[in-house]
Amino acid sequence: MPQIEDLGFVHKFVPARPPVPHPVTLLLLHGTGGDENDLLPLGNELWPGAALLSVRGKVSENGMPRFFRRFAEGVFDLEDLKFRTDELAQFLDAAAARYEFKTKKLIAVGYSNGANIAASLILLHPHYLAAAVLFRAIVPFAPDIIRDFSNLSIFIGAGNQDPMVPRDQAQELAAIFESGGADVSLTWHRGGHELGEDDIAAAKGWLSEDRVRKRVAA
Repeated sequence: MPQIEDLGFVHKFVPARPPVPHPVTLLLLHGTGGDENDLLPLGNELWPGAALLSVRGKVSENGMPRFFRRFAEGVFDLEDLKFRTDELAQFLDAAAARYEFKTKKLIAVGYSNGANIAASLILLHPHYLAAAVLFRAIVPFAPDIIRDFSNLSIFIGAGNQDPMVPRDQAQELAAIFESGGADVSLTWHRGGHELGEDDIAAAKGWLSEDRVRKRVAA
């Protein structure tokens, strides 16, 4: 499984198993301090056999990779966030051409910082995804307009005792997506910001639901 450094991002691509035409592809986006290897096991667990596109963030915070800059915990550099979101969208165009996957069958799976840039991607460029699994995401910015999310299914995994993501942030993010017509499922992990087995089980169950599979297959 080679690490590839062109197309603008360090990333890894794992083809679907067994090879099938136009498989589901999971876009894996790590949290602060992670890299392109972190979420590969999670991707395999959430959708066994799917193709995996795992990306390393290009911003460094004290040596830790991130997808965009921040000034403090929960205080984002919005100009950089939107620039990096556009950059990620351009990468997806190039990756789709190289690896021959369809964005209509692309599901973002993000944790923490990775979930936040995935949420930003939905707000700015919703046509790049069929669905998203967002663990510990907050509202990345207040959108000027609500785009059409009616073709999207979105799972938000929040923590009941998360010190970094207040409950109202997860609820507001869900409400924004729902206001654009998205099919949204908001679930609550028993603990804090860490990813738990209950998170994974809930997301895996959601991904197996008929309504989600039909949207991805459309």
